[in-house]
Amino acid sequence: MYSENVLLSGVSEVKKFVDVVSKYDFSIELVSGKYVVDAKSIMGIFSLDLEKPVHMNADTDDEGFKAAVAPFLASK
Repeated sequence: MYSENVLLSGVSEVKKFVDVVSKYDFSIELVSGKYVVDAKSIMGIFSLDLEKPVHMNADTDDEGFKAAVAPFLASK
């Protein structure tokens, strides 16, 4: 399991993020408060409060995935 906070600040950044995570076949979720959405769903992501970082949970330890999502990490 890989967990990090991500910051998606605009429409273009959300689209880039979805394009990246959609390439992977394992489960990836974004959590904001009590809401959990599929990270591969643009509509789901826009239902979250994106003014602050959201928590990402990915069912993987794939180093390639970690490198691919690194630009979106809130702690970058």
